[in-house]
Amino acid sequence: MDFLISAAHAQDGGAAGGGMIEFLIMILIFFAIMYFLIIRPQSKRAKEHRSMVESLSKGDEIVTNGGVAGTITELGDNFIKVDIANGVNIAVQKQSVQQVMPKGTLKDL
Repeated sequence: MDFLISAAHAQDGGAAGGGMIEFLIMILIFFAIMYFLIIRPQSKRAKEHRSMVESLSKGDEIVTNGGVAGTITELGDNFIKVDIANGVNIAVQKQSVQQVMPKGTLKDL
C-alpha cells in the first residue's frame, strides 16, 4: 500500500531564531498596511473637517450631521445659530456641521 501514499518524514525545525525574525517582519508589514488603509485616511478626513469648521462664516449655507439645512446667522466659540426657516433659529455645535453648501442651494429646496 505504500506505493499510493508517500511516506511523510519529519523535517528539521531550522535555526532557533528564524521564526522570531519572520514574526517581527510580519507584524511590521501588518502595521504598515493598517497605517495606509485606516489611520492615514481617517486623520486626513479629520484635518479637512477641522479646517472646514474653522472657516465657517455668517451667511454660509450648511447641512448638519442630523440632516438639518440652514443659513448661519451667528457664530460663537462652540455653537452657531442656524436659520432653518423664516424666523426659526436653532443653536447647534460647530462640530456637528457636516457640509457647507454652495450659495443659493437652500432657495432651490
